[in-house]
This record gives sequence, C-alpha cells and structure tokens, in this order.
Amino acid sequence: MRIIRIQYCLLSLVLIFALCREVNAAIKLPQLVSNGMVLQRNEPVRIWGWADAGEKVQVDFLGTAYKTTADNNGNWQLELAAMDAGGPYSITINDIELTDILVGDVWLASGQSNMELQLRRVMDLYADEILKINTDQIRLFRSSTRENAENEKGDYPDGKWLSSTPENIMEFSAVAWFFADKIRQSHNVPVGIISTAIGGSPAEAWLSKNTVTPFLNKWIEECAQVDSMRDADIEKNGEIEPYNWYAEVNKNDPGTGKWSKNDVDVSGWPQISLPGYWTDKGVDFWNGSIWFYKEFELDESLAGAEAILRLGRIIDSDSAFVNGTFVGNITYQYPPRIYTIPEGLLKAGTNKVMVRVFNPGGRGGFVEEKPYEVRVGNEVIDMTGDWQYHIGAELNPPKTNFNYPGFRPGGLYNSLINPMKNYTVKGVIWYQGETNAGRGFEYRQLFKDLIVDWRDELDNAEMPFLFVQLANLGLPNKQPVENGWAETRDAQRQALELPNTGMAVAFDIGEWNDIHPLNKKEVARRLYLEAERVAYGNKDIVSAGPLYQSMKIDGGSILLTFSSVGSGMYANSLLEGFQIAGDDGKFVWAKAVVMNKNTVKVWSPDIKKPVAVRYAWDGNPAGSNLKNIEGLPASPFTTED
Repeated sequence: MRIIRIQYCLLSLVLIFALCREVNAAIKLPQLVSNGMVLQRNEPVRIWGWADAGEKVQVDFLGTAYKTTADNNGNWQLELAAMDAGGPYSITINDIELTDILVGDVWLASGQSNMELQLRRVMDLYADEILKINTDQIRLFRSSTRENAENEKGDYPDGKWLSSTPENIMEFSAVAWFFADKIRQSHNVPVGIISTAIGGSPAEAWLSKNTVTPFLNKWIEECAQVDSMRDADIEKNGEIEPYNWYAEVNKNDPGTGKWSKNDVDVSGWPQISLPGYWTDKGVDFWNGSIWFYKEFELDESLAGAEAILRLGRIIDSDSAFVNGTFVGNITYQYPPRIYTIPEGLLKAGTNKVMVRVFNPGGRGGFVEEKPYEVRVGNEVIDMTGDWQYHIGAELNPPKTNFNYPGFRPGGLYNSLINPMKNYTVKGVIWYQGETNAGRGFEYRQLFKDLIVDWRDELDNAEMPFLFVQLANLGLPNKQPVENGWAETRDAQRQALELPNTGMAVAFDIGEWNDIHPLNKKEVARRLYLEAERVAYGNKDIVSAGPLYQSMKIDGGSILLTFSSVGSGMYANSLLEGFQIAGDDGKFVWAKAVVMNKNTVKVWSPDIKKPVAVRYAWDGNPAGSNLKNIEGLPASPFTTED
C-alpha cells in the first residue's frame, strides 16, 4: 500500500507539473495584436509575442499556417505573406482567436499636441461632418500611457483598436482622422492609425537609444546640476518647506466657497472690458486667483432650456458658475471653454455668470478673437464687453529655481514607439516642432536624425515620413526680425533633403492667438497630397507649393529658382513676404515678381549689393503669398546656410 501511495503521489506531481506548464506556456500577445486590428496590405506583416522558451507557436490566417518556436528568452516572431486589402477576417494564434481583422493601410501618427488634438476640439469648424461619422473602415489604436520611460518597453500597458463610431470618434486625432479619410476615399481600403502623439514633447524625447546619447547626457547633467543647487540650498537654509500653490490660493482667497454662490454682492467690484489680458487694462495682478462677474438677460420663452456657455480661451485655468451652480472647469490654458448649462438652471430675466481664474504666474487673461457667448435655442447672447472683477488671492510663491528639465530624451520613444516597432506600417505622419522652436539650428540635424532613426528601428529604410511645418502664431512683426519659429520651419524644410519625405506647409492656415489652430482638415489634405506622391507613387499629382532650390545674384537683385511649382507660380498678384539683406546681414522688406514658371526676382532700392533672401520669415508671416497656380503655398525659407 505504501508503494502504491508513493506512486500515486508521484503521478499527481507529474500531472500538476504538466498542468502548470500548460498554464505557463500560454501565448501572450502585444496590445497591438488584438481584435479589430488593421494589418498592412501588400507587404509582409510581422506578428510577434511571448511564450515559454521553446514553446511552439502556430498562426493560422487566410488558409495558411505559419509556425515558429519561442527563443530562449521566450520571444517569438514570424512573418505573414503579403496580402490584398480586405476583411473582416479571423486569425488564430495557438489557442487564441482574434476577430474582426482588416487589411489595408496603417499609418503611425505622432508628434506633439497638434497631432494629438482630438476631433471634439474642432467641432466649431466641422460639427456637421463629425456627427455623421460612423464607419469601421477607419480605426485608431491609442494607449493611455504617457510615461517618460528610462528603459525600452516591450508593450503598451493598455490600448485597443477602435472603429470610427459615434461612441469613439470624438477621441480620434483630428489630423489623423481627416488624413485617413482621404486615404480611404482615394484608395478604397481600410485605414488604421496608431496614435502616439504627446503634447509638449520635444523631438529628442522620440529618439531611440542608438541616437539619443548626446541629448540624454546633457539632460542627465542638467538634472545633476539641479540636485546640486538644491542640496546646497538645503545645507544653507534648511529643508525646503513644501508649497501647495492651489491650497495657498484657496486659503488666502476670501471668495473661496462664497463668491461662486448666487447671492454675492458685486456692487463694489470695478469694471473691466473683456476679452483681453488684464495687465494690459491696468490690473496689476500676476499670481493667484481672480474672479470675473457678468449678467445677461433671457427671455421667458427660453427659461429653463439647456444652453452652452462659451468662454473662448482663458490663461491659465478656470472654474465657471451660472446662477450659483458649477458648470465646468478647464485646468490649463489651451482647450476652448465650452460649458453646458443644464436644463432648468437659466431663468427669465437676469442670469449671473461668475468665472474664477487661476494664474500661477505671468500675463493672464481672456484670449481675444475667440467666442464669448451664451447659446440657448436659436439665440446667441454676446458675453464680451463690460465685466466686474475682484482679485481673490494674490500670492508671492517662494522662488527656488530648482526645476528639473522636461521630457527625458528617448523617454517617449521607449514607452510609445518601441512597443510598436515590429508592427508593419505604410508610413508616418508627424506634427511637432513647437517645443523645439527657438532651437532651429539644432533642429536641422535633430529632425533628420529622428527620421533616419525611426526608419532604422522600424526596419524600413524607405519608410515614407510626412510632416507638418509649423503654423503661424502671434501678431505679425512690422519689420524683419530674427524669429525662432521661422528658423524651425526652415529646419523642417531642409528635412526634405532626405528621400521619401513630404511636408505640409501650414503658416497660412493657423490662428495668431492659438497654438492649436482648428483647421486640421486642410492640414490633413496637404499631408494626403504628399502621401500620394511619396507613399503611393502618384508622380502626376501636384502635392506641395513652391520649394526654394537655388539663388543667383544678378546685379542689384537676386534670382530665386523653385521646384514643386506645378503648373507654374501664381503671378496675378503683388508678391509680399520677401526680405533681402546685404553684407551687413540686416534684412529689409523687398520687392518681388514672378519672372517665369519657376523663377522669382527679389530686390530693394535700399540694398545695392544683396547677398541673401528670406521669405515668410516670422512667427506669423501674414500676407506672404507666393504659391503655385494650384493654390499651394510656398514654404518659408532663407538662402543663408
């Protein structure tokens, strides 16, 4: 009996071990390889994942079985044969079945906030169109991670493929969706977008470990300097007391919990005309909280109706109240303020709006040339003009200057690009550069290095890389000046020296008062035109405006030659936006005329011996109007090295 019991125990252990091995041997797939994914057509496609070392993996797709074995580290990868567009299909990977798979074109959409900006943010321009979107032929994958990772990540922590349905569409990147829609309409194929853009990110945050070293070393050195200064200050002055800015505001603001109520007495509050920056209107207030109050009248027929309160853009953050009820808040300056006034809150006669604005430093205010109104029924009530205000808390926070540098160089590559680098894509669309503006000379090489780096990491030396040149921003300068945005635009233009690149010029479709202009559909159209040329081999399409090619000094003038002129440069207008300089390097406004299909003559009576020309060289080069007959604008440029 004892021998039998021992044999039984041994058999049980063997069975338990076998069962445990079966559990441990389960295939694990990356988040991208999941239900609803879009696979790239007409190219071999990589499928990969993880398992126990030596585990056999079989992928069954479209009647073909693909087999491989996990390596000693548990990694496995195989390649599916190129396939035509189509679907939906199912794919089986060992005992995992994935469904609703489409085959079409896959684009990686990356950069910073203007690529990240969602469709819900551009409803002012495209509401009718967006509300009609309902298709499973355009799909988006996006992970919630924004980690500034020190090491390469093998997978995203979350994320799934979403179809363009009313439930999902508002979170789609506006540029990416309009671009994908143009591709779908033109080529009649499904389109997948892998969205990785992160607002505020510099280009160096997107470099792989093979390229990032000089930027990372500088960043580490700057962090060490901050640590050293902090330690020295602690040794001299003792431990730094933590400072909670919002807590201090609320503690020192007499209106906290009171002025948002419906019965506040504002009879003694001074007036101010809005929109605008309050410091420009004589209010010497730089840090803390400030309250703004306005009344509006409502007809009895509209009482109780749901309404929309538009408060343009506010610097920096705000909370809004209507008739003593909180209706919404935004925690940073860039998003438009669009607050719903719920049904039953508005009343006939006088209604009260109170806005509490938080400003942690610098000029604060209500951005001009934005909508400030209440929309109720078919009526639009103007909210510009006279308001009343009262400073709440005025703070003088301690100045430590112990601020660490921003994004870790390589950090976003590690968390957002490395996990998808095995996924076969058609190409990249990129909208970035705002954070690097002011470092234009550095960006010349940095941006080229990034493009080459991604092509290396994604194992596609000819991968199409399409990008958006910086849009216009700020008030136009009356005289020629040095400008960081212009330098960055020219650095972007020079990236076209790399093969299979394309650029969408955008200086004519931005907004002077908004770093996030709404016209994303035209941006996407211009990217699409370049995609047709670069990625789809359409050699007949005019995909961009005139591009500076060369210059020749001709007496007291300079002759400029351009490529990408299409049917020719548009000549039926006076050319504006050109600057010219002599040996002293001082630029003045210049006269310019189209000489022939691809040549422009530039001169100034004030410059007898010209040596250089600039075009559209400003943060907001308003009026610069060189374009081809097809209507596509010329890129800003300088002839200087």
